[in-house]
Amino acid sequence: MEAVETREPIGDREAVVAAALDYFEGWFDADETRMERALHPDLVKRRAGEELGITKKERMLELTRQGEGCEDAADRRLDVEVTGLYGDIASATVRSAVYHEYLHLVRTRDGWKIANALWQPT
Repeated sequence: MEAVETREPIGDREAVVAAALDYFEGWFDADETRMERALHPDLVKRRAGEELGITKKERMLELTRQGEGCEDAADRRLDVEVTGLYGDIASATVRSAVYHEYLHLVRTRDGWKIANALWQPT
């Protein structure tokens, strides 16, 4: 079987993982700087269910600042899987003890940012 050459720039996969870790670890540590770094200004985060609960960037930053995620940090194991990477868009699945999330990211001039998140408790 022939190897297929990918056009994925070196380092993008790692940068997507780093954004996901900033998002989760920022949440666990009440680290607004890391959360801010991970989120696109137009973030839309939805909780799965009959009615999709929606959270925007400013609310995520406020909740992070208030330490809402600190109680979720007892088990900090994270599994981040980059499931797609094409040009300036990426998808990742993050599994933790408390959440299962699907993330869509976009490359910006400031790096990879989470634009969409769909989650549910584990």
